Amino acid sequence: MEVDTTLRWSRDVQKDRLRYAGRVDYFVTPAEPAQRRYEALRSYFVDGASAAEVGSRFGYSPATVHQLAAELRAGRTQFFVSSKPGPRGPRKSGRIRDQVLALRAEDRSVTDIAERVSMDGTPVSAQSVWAILHSEGIERLGRAHVGPSPRLDPVRAAPIGDWPAGAVYDCDHAGLYVLLPALAELGIDKLIGAARYPGTKVLSPFHSLTSLLLVKASRTGRAANAFPLGADPGLGLAVGLSAVPKGTHLTSYSYRVKRSSNVALLEGLARQAREIGLYSGEAGFNLDFHTIRHHGDEVPLEEHYVASRSQRTRSVLTFFAQDHASTEMVYANADVTKADQASEVIAFADYWARVAGSDPGLLVFDSKVTTYKTLDELAARGITFLTLRQRGAKVLEALAALPPSAWTTHNLKRAGRYRHPQIHEEIIHLKGIDLALRQIAVRNIGHEHPTLLITNDLATAAKDLFGRYAERMIIENELDADISGFHLNALASGLPLNVDLDTTLTVLAGNAYRLLARKLPRYEQATPDRLWRHFLDNTGKVVVADDHVRVDLALRTYTPVLIDAGYPELDLPVPWWGGRTLRFGFPPR
Repeated sequence: MEVDTTLRWSRDVQKDRLRYAGRVDYFVTPAEPAQRRYEALRSYFVDGASAAEVGSRFGYSPATVHQLAAELRAGRTQFFVSSKPGPRGPRKSGRIRDQVLALRAEDRSVTDIAERVSMDGTPVSAQSVWAILHSEGIERLGRAHVGPSPRLDPVRAAPIGDWPAGAVYDCDHAGLYVLLPALAELGIDKLIGAARYPGTKVLSPFHSLTSLLLVKASRTGRAANAFPLGADPGLGLAVGLSAVPKGTHLTSYSYRVKRSSNVALLEGLARQAREIGLYSGEAGFNLDFHTIRHHGDEVPLEEHYVASRSQRTRSVLTFFAQDHASTEMVYANADVTKADQASEVIAFADYWARVAGSDPGLLVFDSKVTTYKTLDELAARGITFLTLRQRGAKVLEALAALPPSAWTTHNLKRAGRYRHPQIHEEIIHLKGIDLALRQIAVRNIGHEHPTLLITNDLATAAKDLFGRYAERMIIENELDADISGFHLNALASGLPLNVDLDTTLTVLAGNAYRLLARKLPRYEQATPDRLWRHFLDNTGKVVVADDHVRVDLALRTYTPVLIDAGYPELDLPVPWWGGRTLRFGFPPR
């Protein structure tokens, strides 16, 4: 019985194969996009065919096959679901679709494909091309990719003697020219010249430092990754070079920089920033340490607590000071050791006294920044401070024993929870500090135990001091912005000297970005990351004339903001261009 059933089933299968022999193409040459992807990936993973073989059989480029395989491994691929239809009308025809896929197999962008298909007599938009590609499960190319990528070779960096009048450069990083007005306003050439940085036989200190600054402003994580900038000759003109130096020079140069040069640069920067109104320091400063973890082995670094890892590990301890009113970073030091970290507050006070001619006003910082000995020195100098006090058992017992009448409820005008803190204040004497201090205990703010603030400010209202300390957190927000905008945590070397230059450049780049933001409507408080994405991450052409350089930026969504800010009318003398001016060109709106 079982044999008869098996034979009958076999005969039925053979009949079906003969009856539907014409449907074999349904599996061999699938037409539905999802099925094409399925059969292509099945051939690639199950049959072991190469990407080139799979691409040739199913109409994909090898790169697209690898991309489809990566999407499948990442779990972002769905089969047996009807794909979205392509564009309607004649653009949906098989001829247009085949043209689009053939051109995409050559790694061409949607814009290039649309132009080429339209030249054949059938107008098609870039959006329609993208709809066809999307329905086939093919992802976008990078914005700057416009065709088969030629092999890029770095151009030798050298100072420009005779400017090539009439030359035109395709510049992949033309958007960085938008920062030049801010750098000119800061007087970057004078700042570097006065800081006595070292030079080389070929490149001056200005050339090396501004090249490193371009790498920082371009959000390149490490100097060693500066190759795309060095292969873009149109960008080197921004700093008076034939090209941006290679990463080997930028990295090795940073090892020759002394801390004294970085401090001199920061002092000159702060004086110029005060003069142009970028910040003044009148509202005080927020101070904080930040650890930059090192990922190598056998480096001469101490272990510090890294909050992001919740552990102590070899890292570089950096110190930052932020102007409270403008939220701009004004000082950085990455040459800090455990032995001298407690005195870094005094080092900053001395720094600001040299900049402004007087000691800083209110300094706000966490209790771990310094010691009672340093607080005593600050108080003796008449420098006002506001910090936390560690909650000892005896102090907490004394606060718990206070009657309810000893606590005053305050209403804070701010959003969110805990707008009604209860405050108790008293004058105390701490061991190691000669002058009396004011202790402000705050409860009903979501903590199990009261928060203790100590200060030598005996006049300001307690609730205002509590609110001011809560605002200290903006320095951490700014550090986060520097990490995402300038790759502050991308440690290029285990040597503190190198990292110290990197943090100095972070402060300089942040100030330049802020000057740019102040000139752009509705972008005054934008983060570096947002400014980069909207305005600086752009391509264009650099056109050299006898008396000026014109940068023609590609049209992007946010280009009208630059136009409204007056960039088309700009004719800015660039001090390091030998009398030439900077102009911008924009496509018509």
